[in-house]
Amino acid sequence: MACIYIVPIATESLFWLEPLTAGIFRSFGMRTKCAKVNIDISKAFDPLRQQYNSSYLLRELIAWPFAHADKVLGIAAVDLFIPILTFVFGEAQLEGPGAIVSMHRLNNKFYGMPENQSLLVQRIIKESIHELGHTFGLLHCSFPGCVLNASTYVEDIDQKSDKLCARCQQQLHIM
Repeated sequence: MACIYIVPIATESLFWLEPLTAGIFRSFGMRTKCAKVNIDISKAFDPLRQQYNSSYLLRELIAWPFAHADKVLGIAAVDLFIPILTFVFGEAQLEGPGAIVSMHRLNNKFYGMPENQSLLVQRIIKESIHELGHTFGLLHCSFPGCVLNASTYVEDIDQKSDKLCARCQQQLHIM
């Protein structure tokens, strides 16, 4: 049976896994499996930026042979970047097999605020659905409440829902 694999990267705590699984099922109607793989994140580390190259980690992630996987979603606890941006909340291959999301800047702690685990889980769900949407062929949406609306700041994530708008639902290409 086809599914979406969720892969924790550089994190041991999986407090977010069950709600993320439910959110993915609501959005895409697909089951998930959690898989642990050994990705050497040190090779993605840029010492000048003190961040990890998102594209490198994504390539490493999709190189693993996941049985019956439609998609693979990495959830990383490290700060991600791509060379043209200061940071990214996540990255996905448009109509491709994989996506990655970073929890690092989704956590209130990064901004010097008290931790809020419930808010962190909501943000992880929204960003994961957003990035998986790209893997299913969806582009950024102009509707402000749609989960596929682009997010430059964490506040942008908080302002949108965890759901696809009607237009994005119609455009969704699920095998």
